[in-house]
Amino acid sequence: MDVLNQILQESAIGNFSRIAKSLIVSLFITIVMSLVAMLIALIINGNQLQFSFGY
Repeated sequence: MDVLNQILQESAIGNFSRIAKSLIVSLFITIVMSLVAMLIALIINGNQLQFSFGY
């Protein structure tokens, strides 16, 4: 936890209030979790996709 606090203090969001930091970190976690969910969905259903390249 000390490492996370030090990273937050020395980053660009270090000057924001505690509420703003929480919102920014939660937004980042939400984006990362949605990307992981999309990757899992792609791995599970990837064999059903059909790609066609052409003009």
